[in-house]
Amino acid sequence: MKPFLQKYLIILIMLCAATITRASDNDSIIHWGGSVYVNPGRALVMDNVQKKYQVNKNNFSFGAELHHADLPQDSDAFASDYGYPTLSFGVKYSINHGITMHRRPDVDAWPGLKEVDYDSHLGNTVSFYGSFTRPFFRTNRWEADYVINAGVGYSHTKYDKNKNVDNELIGARWLIYFGGRLQLSYQMTRDWGLRAGLEYWHLSNGALNRPNKGLNVVGPSIALVYQPYYKDIIHGKASKIKEHFEKQLYLNVTAGVGAKALLEDWNYTQYDAKEGDPDYRTDHFKKYLAYTVQTDLMYRYARRWASGAGIDVCYGTYSDRVEEIDKAKGVDVPHSPWSLGASVKHQVFYHNLCLAVSLGYYFYREMGEHAKAVDKPYYEKIGIQYMIPKLGVAVGAMVKAHYSKADLTELVVSVPIRLR
Repeated sequence: MKPFLQKYLIILIMLCAATITRASDNDSIIHWGGSVYVNPGRALVMDNVQKKYQVNKNNFSFGAELHHADLPQDSDAFASDYGYPTLSFGVKYSINHGITMHRRPDVDAWPGLKEVDYDSHLGNTVSFYGSFTRPFFRTNRWEADYVINAGVGYSHTKYDKNKNVDNELIGARWLIYFGGRLQLSYQMTRDWGLRAGLEYWHLSNGALNRPNKGLNVVGPSIALVYQPYYKDIIHGKASKIKEHFEKQLYLNVTAGVGAKALLEDWNYTQYDAKEGDPDYRTDHFKKYLAYTVQTDLMYRYARRWASGAGIDVCYGTYSDRVEEIDKAKGVDVPHSPWSLGASVKHQVFYHNLCLAVSLGYYFYREMGEHAKAVDKPYYEKIGIQYMIPKLGVAVGAMVKAHYSKADLTELVVSVPIRLR
């Protein structure tokens, strides 16, 4: 086993052991369970470029999860509102050598391409993630849930101009992992169950390096599940303690600093640079910073949810480089580091955790020829934040995208200001 895998598996085991050891009388071992699973999958083709050079698409994953269940007799209002969900910590190992790519000369798109004599392949990946499982149907034997996963991944192999030059999916070792699953479980005995589901998962570097098409996989998932708490959830009596909720109108001010490697740089090195040019199909890309401010008017109409709208401002330090690339191609269009947009927002809360999503429209953005042709005027954001109660601020990370393709990754700090 590779040293880095040994290190992270030891950390995982230590975290699991420490969490169980610290369980109190009110958070006894009955709350804890686990599962092991297999997940054969198939890589999705996301655009016409990938369609041209994707050769094989199959992979196989296996993993394990440690589960913690909220029980009716000792849970709070959040758990009750979500139907007593399960929180998990998991590890997934994916065998990806069956996903291969090969580019051939394309006279129209890339007349200067030198074809290589091998197929490029994805390396195996290991992912560590947190998971939120919410049931929407339960009986004595059957349970149906949806699952949301988020975490980090590590890839053994990435894009390499010398030996993996057609791998346009993964361009960095460290990656962002997220996924979702619909699943149906059958409780065979009091403690043990079987679970089958349909799973989608994604690995990419959030535009922090190039290439960054990302790996998107869909396939069935089958698991053996140990959940000694299942009967307690079905037959347990809910706590009589009611937590008061008061609807809130608040101003949410968010500041962020992000980073990205330019897609324009990638396109130049792949399509415009000729063989012999030091930038021809390079695997080294400069990172650029971006600064953002969001001001949103939000209404929290339920314990779990808040919705609203706001204004997004971004200053990108990369506009001069984009202008330089455009001028080298004879393109004379306006460029500005500033962009302004408006977006609708939605937040999902579970205690101090918040999943934030938004869909926006640019009122002003002058980022060159590529942005006008490909990015269009729409953008999306998704991220996870944690509220620090003593400070009254939330910290987290967000990914901004255009048509689901990552544009930048940023760290954010949010300050909610309650309005009367």
